[in-house]
Amino acid sequence: MGNGTPIGRVRGLGSAHEGADGWWHHKISAGSNLVLVLWFLLSIALLPNYDYATISGWLAQPWAAVPLILLVVSTFYHFHHGLTVVIEDYQHDETRFVLLLLLKYFTIATATLAIFSILKVAFTAGATL
Repeated sequence: MGNGTPIGRVRGLGSAHEGADGWWHHKISAGSNLVLVLWFLLSIALLPNYDYATISGWLAQPWAAVPLILLVVSTFYHFHHGLTVVIEDYQHDETRFVLLLLLKYFTIATATLAIFSILKVAFTAGATL
């Protein structure tokens, strides 16, 4: 039931027996990125002004903060998955493990910082500075 048999090709099973699971996850995250980026661009375009008060007031609404956090999560998931595939495909020496570890920590740190920034603006909107 490997790649050489007809049933193996139909099921999409490779040597790791995972099939097209990673490919499918990447396509789903790309689709969610497309929808969320279009929502973000449309939401920003419909704002009456682009000063800090308007943006922070908009971001204080749950219908703005939650999709924006989902956009961050989806984008960083897509980013992490794509670069993991590139590293696994093209890096074959002992630095592969280090690069995958650095990628994971970088992705977690930057996504956490972005989510924290969104939440900080959303929860402190209208407060005195």
